[in-house]
Amino acid sequence: MWKKKAGKVDLDGKETKLFNELHKNREINTPRMGGAIIWFSAALTMLLFWLSAQIFSSGLFDKIDFMSRNQTWIPLFTLLFGGLIGLVDDWLEVRGKGSYIAGGLSLKKRLLLVSLIAFASALWFYFKLDVTAVGLPYVGDLQIGWLFIPLFVLVILGLYSGGVIDGIDGLAGGVFAAMFSAYAVISFQQSQINLAAFCAVVVGGILAFLWFNIPPARFYMSETGTMGLTITLGVVAFMTDSISEGHGLIALPIVALPLVATTLSNIIQMLSKKYRGKKVFLIAPIHHHFEALGWPAYKVTMRFWILSIVFAVLGAIIALLR
Repeated sequence: MWKKKAGKVDLDGKETKLFNELHKNREINTPRMGGAIIWFSAALTMLLFWLSAQIFSSGLFDKIDFMSRNQTWIPLFTLLFGGLIGLVDDWLEVRGKGSYIAGGLSLKKRLLLVSLIAFASALWFYFKLDVTAVGLPYVGDLQIGWLFIPLFVLVILGLYSGGVIDGIDGLAGGVFAAMFSAYAVISFQQSQINLAAFCAVVVGGILAFLWFNIPPARFYMSETGTMGLTITLGVVAFMTDSISEGHGLIALPIVALPLVATTLSNIIQMLSKKYRGKKVFLIAPIHHHFEALGWPAYKVTMRFWILSIVFAVLGAIIALLR
């Protein structure tokens, strides 16, 4: 589970010297694949509750069984498939040989696989659940017809791109816990109790992971965690949108603002290097820029956590507007 050699390269295939200098020891001394704790524990909890309801047919066990076709099948599917694909990527990376990037699935392959999961989910929403609109506060549903499918895929890809926030001990875990907590509240307010329970169980899995990921990290979340969580976050946002007469999608950029900022910082850096010949940030994504400025890693993490909680609350308020 350990990388054989430290270091990364940027999207141009060049060595990221400043990043590699900052993280040269942590890259090889800390095991990866810790994100498997999150999706495995969430799935195991759902399975145990479901089995309890099947074996002990009583009111209590029926109530704690939150596995349902109309609310939790799709997010559970994306969490597991995204996590498993990410696990394969992590395994190939740590088993690979050579310089800096030691293997793993290429970016194109990962984007293709994420797109396929998103496309399959979008088809389910469109054909099985008859979702053809997005919710807007004070306006109601905006009908977009078949455009719902490409919109769904683009949203999932956008969230997945923010998965690179997993770069500092404890950072990604705290951010994802805040985001899924927001959607647990939104789902509960919409009377989607099973979906709210699913989000809460995911938060529980994240907190179990985070217990060992706070500085100094015992292991990293890596791709098996970020891929499953980002895809599932998008699915949950759509589940709390027009399908439930809510506005979960319009609230997503607020709830997930740390991911949005992470992605934008990468885009800004790439465009600036291409068209201006110089960088805007010392290192992109932005959390590493603060590290390069001399901020201790724990300070970057704590401040991101604070902002994540603030934006999660704001996003939940927006989602519940009528």
